[in-house]
Amino acid sequence: MKTFVAALISTCCIAGSAFAASYPVSGKWGQDPSRDKGAIDCNGKRTINFVGERRFDSGGGVPDYRAIRIEGRGSNNYQITEEFRTGQINGRNSVDLHQIDADHIELNMRGGSLKLRPCK
Repeated sequence: MKTFVAALISTCCIAGSAFAASYPVSGKWGQDPSRDKGAIDCNGKRTINFVGERRFDSGGGVPDYRAIRIEGRGSNNYQITEEFRTGQINGRNSVDLHQIDADHIELNMRGGSLKLRPCK
């Protein structure tokens, strides 16, 4: 019986991770609308940290998202389906990510858009 339960848990974990997709960018990015080049000091700014299939948002209502599907929409444009879980809500979200260049991305969400630059 213990072997069956362990096998079932392992199968569920493997199946669950099979649906994850990595974000097309990585690292910590800070909100900044300027067109300047280079990384910025992100102290005191809203930040988005892309780590593999997870996105951590320092602002907004949900701090942790997980990408489950990423679709390319042309050159450096992506539509990303995410899921999130809070203490009371499990849901899905869709965002558009446009990588303008190495120093600028724009994240378009339901509540508006964020222009981001990499953090130092």
